[in-house]
Amino acid sequence: MSNSYAFLIFCFIMNLVSAQEIICSAEDKNIFNSKIAELKHLTSSENKTGKNIVIVGKSFLNVPYVANTLEVGTTESLVVNLQGLDCTTFVENVLAFSLLLKNETKDIDSYTQLLEKIRYRDGKLSGYSSRLHYFSDWITNNEKKGLLRDITSEIGGQEINKEINFMSTHRDLYRFLKDNDQNFEGIKISETQLNQEKLCFLPQDRIKDNEHLIRSGDIIALTTSIKGLDITHTGIATRESNGRIHLLHASTSGKVVVSKLPLVDYLKKIKNNTGIMIARAISK
Repeated sequence: MSNSYAFLIFCFIMNLVSAQEIICSAEDKNIFNSKIAELKHLTSSENKTGKNIVIVGKSFLNVPYVANTLEVGTTESLVVNLQGLDCTTFVENVLAFSLLLKNETKDIDSYTQLLEKIRYRDGKLSGYSSRLHYFSDWITNNEKKGLLRDITSEIGGQEINKEINFMSTHRDLYRFLKDNDQNFEGIKISETQLNQEKLCFLPQDRIKDNEHLIRSGDIIALTTSIKGLDITHTGIATRESNGRIHLLHASTSGKVVVSKLPLVDYLKKIKNNTGIMIARAISK
């Protein structure tokens, strides 16, 4: 076999592998194209980054909430699902579309590359444990990538003193974890690394006094008292016409919505909530 022929076969196999790693239906591609066409007329390079993020986020209003949207197939793949969102994939897609529009790239290949960069440790899909399952880890790793900044400590946050190990201590709850020792060991390593990071949260009883420091477009993550767990929910801050910060999020009640109550009051109704973490997308 000639070297050139062998190289062609190698390229074909690698392209096939890459294609298998991305799950994106024809309908999702159509939604992507329609949304890009819509958003390029609504967003502007003259807008502040936060304003564009809220515009992108509100373009998803009423999209159904669907749990476990990434648990597809038999191995970890880059899943594109714009037809149904959970709270994390909502935030990921809002950030990805906002970055696309800021960079003036509007093709789906650039979008999937951004989604991989945002969703996986150091921007590279390398199995189940490379996904940033814990949202505090998601914030920390995306800060290292230069995509956002954890501003919690700047607006009155205090350090969290808590061991994060919910996934490894509740193995049976996770489809790709309960019967896969390799994934299990990978998650334990991720937890060990996460527990070495210094994390801050803004306690629930201090949010009202610091609400004026939260901007529209900030990413809000809800901290919890549940043992071994860092974050239970996430969304986007939006300052509404009443002057108060509300939460734009994929709600477990059924769809993407803006919370009827201001964030401060919304949190008081959530069992086990202790406060929030706040991350801000980097504008340049």
